[in-house]
Amino acid sequence: MMKALKSVFNKITNALLLPVVGIAIFLALWSITAQSIHTSLGEFPGPNAVVKQFYSLYDEHTAEREKATAFYERQEVRNAKKLEKNPDYVVKTRAYTGKETFVDQILTSLVTVTCGFLLAAIIAIPLGIWMGLSVKLNSALNPIVQIFKPVSPLAWLPLVTMLVSAVYVSDDPMVSKSFLTSLITVSLCSLWPMVINTSIGVSSIDSDLLNVSKVLRLPTFTNIKKIVLPASIPMIFTGMRLSFGVAWMVLIAAEMLAQNPGLGKFVWDEFQNGSSESLARIMAAVVVIGFIGFLLDRIMLLLQRKVSWDKSSASV
Repeated sequence: MMKALKSVFNKITNALLLPVVGIAIFLALWSITAQSIHTSLGEFPGPNAVVKQFYSLYDEHTAEREKATAFYERQEVRNAKKLEKNPDYVVKTRAYTGKETFVDQILTSLVTVTCGFLLAAIIAIPLGIWMGLSVKLNSALNPIVQIFKPVSPLAWLPLVTMLVSAVYVSDDPMVSKSFLTSLITVSLCSLWPMVINTSIGVSSIDSDLLNVSKVLRLPTFTNIKKIVLPASIPMIFTGMRLSFGVAWMVLIAAEMLAQNPGLGKFVWDEFQNGSSESLARIMAAVVVIGFIGFLLDRIMLLLQRKVSWDKSSASV
């Protein structure tokens, strides 16, 4: 009985108490340190200042949504009056062009990073499986992967921007050039961890499993579906988790440099703004960026637990 109670207590301590203590110590140190740092814009923001900015940013978002609602209501009234006078009038609804709020930019960044990550996964996982199954292909492509893996997003961004501007020409584009530029940059930088981990996972499959596939003369796709994928899932998801983290960091940097809509642009705009509240707003964005990165990693971990046979590989 005592052993069971001790085990439960240890689990609660590790899961709840220790993280709370760690966060409390961090907040205390942050608050004390912030009071001793003075910049040209005033005192460095502590936890209280950042919390106040969260409320302020949410109030700004609410006010902007109310403006948008009022804008569309005025259009409806105006169009109704025109239809009364002229039943043949073609109703036109203009889009609201108010500024993007902090919440809007969070959603923009989330959509962009998800699309860029999925595009990278669609390319990287099949390529990694192919490289893992073929020693010759792995030898041919591995140098290319190793060369491009460490390239910074700041190096890719100008090239991608020029490429999109030259190729993506349309009078009625489905998506904006800024979105496409950020998406491709994210995909290019998050591609490599998935390729490397997938190829390693496939190449390290137990030879007995592959021999069973050969004895049964399984077709290539059946072999991949029944043998290769289940056996290499832990390594594939390790690569995906690494890539999602890379994708999120790359996106923020790309948005800052290219001034594309999103959290990165919000941070840069506040830095350029230079108001007395700018530092606190930037710090609020930093907290949100870190928290979203943590959530993205947890989501990938949950997916790994759902699909992997090796639950111990998804315990971190």
